[in-house]
Amino acid sequence: MKSLSEIDTTSKRACKAAGYSWGIAEEVGKNIRLLEMFGLPGIKNLNDYFKKKKQKRFESLNLINKENKAIKLEFCPITAGTSFLDQAKTLENLNEIYFEKIAYPLLFLPFVSRASEIIGKRIFIKLDDKEFLLNFNNNIYSNFLSNNIVENAKTISIKFLNNVDSFDKKEWEELYRLSEDTFVEESDSLKETGAGAGLTDND
Repeated sequence: MKSLSEIDTTSKRACKAAGYSWGIAEEVGKNIRLLEMFGLPGIKNLNDYFKKKKQKRFESLNLINKENKAIKLEFCPITAGTSFLDQAKTLENLNEIYFEKIAYPLLFLPFVSRASEIIGKRIFIKLDDKEFLLNFNNNIYSNFLSNNIVENAKTISIKFLNNVDSFDKKEWEELYRLSEDTFVEESDSLKETGAGAGLTDND
């Protein structure tokens, strides 16, 4: 099994050889590492994309708006992703963003995942019927469980989610009251190790 370091380095070098700058290649290396770490087929999609790139001239997307439509061919997932990451803090204010036609959309996905970490919000992205919940670049929840190549997505929607607790006030108060019942009878040895500290202790 290839290490994440090998995946990162090889993807980066291949991206440079495919015509991208070293700066973008560095980002792609990190992205493919993320996809593989999260169990998504990064290497497979990147390899196939570079083959198709020799035959097609995918459209660049440098300035992202609320609605983005490719004119002829699909958007390049790498340039679109780089733009999304660079503009993430501004795009957050749009709440929802739409794209029509992105090539190899799984390669676009990690850029959005990293944007989730930058803005401190979860992001929900839908690639046709494939759904992904991006959690601050720590993990990805999805209904897409295959190891297949995804050559394009016709419709892509992105929604920035407000940060809310998954529990209600009553559930929290009940658990907090239970936590206050905790009691550790202190011995000299426990005092020395700091056991028995309360919730408000800063030691």
